[in-house]
Amino acid sequence: MTEFVALKKDLQHRMDMSIESLKRDFSGLRTGRASTALLDTITVESYGQEMPLNQVGTVSVPEPRMISVQVWDKSQVKAVEKAIMDSNLGLNPMSDGQQVRIPIPPLSEERRIELAKVAGRYTEQTKIAVRNVRRDGMEKLKTMQKDGVISEDVLRKYNDEVQSMTDKTIKLLDEAMSEKEKEILTV
Repeated sequence: MTEFVALKKDLQHRMDMSIESLKRDFSGLRTGRASTALLDTITVESYGQEMPLNQVGTVSVPEPRMISVQVWDKSQVKAVEKAIMDSNLGLNPMSDGQQVRIPIPPLSEERRIELAKVAGRYTEQTKIAVRNVRRDGMEKLKTMQKDGVISEDVLRKYNDEVQSMTDKTIKLLDEAMSEKEKEILTV
């Protein structure tokens, strides 16, 4: 029984982490509104190593369609601009001294549809990860039954609990996807 409680806690943790990972992926999808999260995945070549953008400057949103990066070291401004241009986010930074301004252009209808499809792919990959967690749990339960730790009836009961956890997680992923899709497609 205590082995199942530990297993269940581990499976739930891994499923929760999948949801958090999807939310992080979603934060990097541009929706036409400025958000500091848009730049979270960008790394800058700084002092001979790759550093997250937020470790070389202060990222802020002074206007609804503008992101600003106040670079701490003036010698890093060009590296920050290059990292933003190389990020494939379709952003065009402009520097003004130690300040890098990034205007967020409005999204075209085609780009919105494309972003919705990308969000769908992220969601599907996360669902696959959750199903893999479920599979791992089911295999461990079968091993426990084979080793005589639990009976076949208990195995069925625990399998149902694991399936229920999976169904709840998939439902949460679908809700997050529909929310993101609405955010992307709303002009």
